[in-house]
Amino acid sequence: MSDRQNVDKFGDLVRDYFRGRIGRRQFIVFGAQLGVSAALLAKLSGPARAANLMDSAPEAPYESPVTAERAAFLKTKPYKGTTINVMVLKATVGDGLKYHVPHWEEETGGKVNVAEVPIETLHTQIFSDLSSGLGKYDAYMTGAWFYGDFFVPAQPYIVPIDDFLADPKHPYWDPNEYLPSMRKLYTWEGKNYGVLFDGDAQALYYRKDVFTNADVMSKFKAKYNYDLPAPPTTTAQLHDLADFFTGWDWNGGGQNGWGISLHAKVNEQGFFHFLTLSAPFIISPDNKYYFFNPDTMKPLINSEGHLKALEDYVKFLGNGPKEEISWTLGQGWNLFLAGQSAMEPTWGDLPTLAQDPKTSKVQGKIGAAGLPGTTEAFNPITGEWKKYDLNQVGNTNGGSWHCVISAKSKKQEATYDFLAMMANKKNAFFNASNGWTGVQPGVKYEYLPPNGTSNIDEWKAQGWNADDAVEYLKGYYSVLSADVQQEYLRIPGAAEYWHELDVNVSAVLGGQKSAKDALDTTASAWEKITERYGRAKQQKLYKASFA
Repeated sequence: MSDRQNVDKFGDLVRDYFRGRIGRRQFIVFGAQLGVSAALLAKLSGPARAANLMDSAPEAPYESPVTAERAAFLKTKPYKGTTINVMVLKATVGDGLKYHVPHWEEETGGKVNVAEVPIETLHTQIFSDLSSGLGKYDAYMTGAWFYGDFFVPAQPYIVPIDDFLADPKHPYWDPNEYLPSMRKLYTWEGKNYGVLFDGDAQALYYRKDVFTNADVMSKFKAKYNYDLPAPPTTTAQLHDLADFFTGWDWNGGGQNGWGISLHAKVNEQGFFHFLTLSAPFIISPDNKYYFFNPDTMKPLINSEGHLKALEDYVKFLGNGPKEEISWTLGQGWNLFLAGQSAMEPTWGDLPTLAQDPKTSKVQGKIGAAGLPGTTEAFNPITGEWKKYDLNQVGNTNGGSWHCVISAKSKKQEATYDFLAMMANKKNAFFNASNGWTGVQPGVKYEYLPPNGTSNIDEWKAQGWNADDAVEYLKGYYSVLSADVQQEYLRIPGAAEYWHELDVNVSAVLGGQKSAKDALDTTASAWEKITERYGRAKQQKLYKASFA
């Protein structure tokens, strides 16, 4: 091989490493095979990508760490006269993005226009702007389940960000910090498309102070003949606890409390509760398919396991206010924050919001854990039930809201620069540790040792109760790092598939349909969606989503 070929190959290797496509060990091994000195390889692959990374710079007051190239770039106010347009979800995550707008404008001289869109029309408005050719927006805040739709046309609607990532003049962040289950949601076929922002998963939050109260524990054992589980590990225990805490003043506040709080309004992400709680009835070490049979693309959603899970889910209706079937996210959380619900399976917003004493009565009282599992799961591929000692399943359910850059944008570099500033460690940690941003931790440096490199003082500095932070991060990490994970649907039409499920599950909760009728109706609607998109195309993308 010629020297020129070796130089070219090493150039490709360096780009792959800095874009996060290969790890440090592979970089060193492959570089050595090309004859590159160990000293140079160590320098290039060292922590923080070499010596030009600084903790701070006066030109970048809102970023840490900062490259020397970044500091020099900002001296020129590089985007003065440039305005970018961003469409965001009208919700806490949209507020989180807006918080950083004036900071980026101050550093770069650029301007950001933010358009807020309600969740029920966000998907429609994004793809209307893209498919119509208008291209008004440079970036879109997307739910991770929108991803497949970006790749329907031969020329994808969005652009990869790998080249921007490799350029040190932009805000520094490292995709290698993603937890593996989360990184998958930001990429497509090995390329980075999304810029780090949110990291959703659902865990179980409970009143640790009440669960460990001696009197409460004694009452529970007298009624159920076993020790109160703190936390519950099986769905059977979850139901016992939900029943036990419903209808009496266990909180000592003068009014009867509830066992569990849910939010279930159509078009408000309520269907994720069913996805999460149903997972261990279907997903197991022996089956990873929840939505479709990969060989036929026939829906699995009306399998015996899904039916049993939905029938089980409906039982929770009596453990919360009857109004919760029309509650939005915030209304579901408020019951727990007010101290009136013993448990809530939901996103990490809940424990972060609990740290605000103006709106929360439960700071310092929170326990967190993975969602309870089952002792038997149905494999919809083989059609068989199988018993397990305990089948617990992790998830990345939720939006994991973040921005992608439009292929139609004429200001892609400036757009990336703004998005990357929010992915910078200083800002990413701020977002994940402040509940009003709607952002949850998806990268290693946001977690405590041994799972990450944060420390408890960083969390306390953001107003966290130390015990709550330890509980939350341990429980949340256990969900994202679980060996068995529920799949995330990202094929074209995912928003349509999930809307059908949402509507039909809601009909069951409202008493308008039986569980079997709802799931059969969902399966039939899914078949029509698959045919419309093309069964062979959907099957190919579905299989690829597991790679």
